[in-house]
Amino acid sequence: MIESEPVNRNNYKYFNPINTRWMDNDIYGHVNNVIYYSYFDSTVNKYLIDHAGLRIQDSSIIGYVVNSNCNYLSGISYPDEIEVGMRVNKIGNSSVTYGLGIFKKGKKKVCAYGEFIHVFVNRKDSKSVSIPLNIRKALEQLLIND
Repeated sequence: MIESEPVNRNNYKYFNPINTRWMDNDIYGHVNNVIYYSYFDSTVNKYLIDHAGLRIQDSSIIGYVVNSNCNYLSGISYPDEIEVGMRVNKIGNSSVTYGLGIFKKGKKKVCAYGEFIHVFVNRKDSKSVSIPLNIRKALEQLLIND
């Protein structure tokens, strides 16, 4: 494991609690890998709604996911309670790279971690735009300085 990998709780600045659901488990008895991405997406959007005033249904500027990845270290299963840690790794003109980590409730080491990249676009024409100031300010609160 590379020393700089964000595997500890203190590597994240915001946490979103999530209860796993029975339907999240796959035939192997653990949460399916695809579901981790839904936890990432839900956490990012919750933060943007709660802290940046994003209005999902009617904002003229929205974020498109253009890249995501996840590294799995240990499994989770229903009925685990989890906390998704979030930080901002990089802010560009029109894009942001989030760092996310999935923790069992109260645990210090991640079960999985990855990145999630949004490009902000105009809803009408899907053309990239500068990140709106209110969103940029909220994102800067989670920016890390590695």
